[in-house]
Amino acid sequence: MLKHIVMWKLKEHAEGGDRLVNAAKMKSMLDACANLVPGILKFEAALAQPGLEATYDVILYSEFTDKAALDAYQEHPDHVAIKPFFGAVRDQRQCMDYEV
Repeated sequence: MLKHIVMWKLKEHAEGGDRLVNAAKMKSMLDACANLVPGILKFEAALAQPGLEATYDVILYSEFTDKAALDAYQEHPDHVAIKPFFGAVRDQRQCMDYEV
């Protein structure tokens, strides 16, 4: 199994929205990707809780059967289509993939 974790810190304003609006839009876009390809075992997008200290605004925690399933997800046209918005609104991005 391969775990794929991504975190985004967002710009205060970008693409006509503030940080909170863009975070909600990102979560919605990620949620729509939850069943794009076979081999997705878990796919959970979440927003930082208000009032709690957080260094990032949006997180994706996902599990895939193997690297081939993750690669299929990464290359799926619906996933590729959300990348420009994510790139435009993010200030920072961290990603880690690891096998268990």
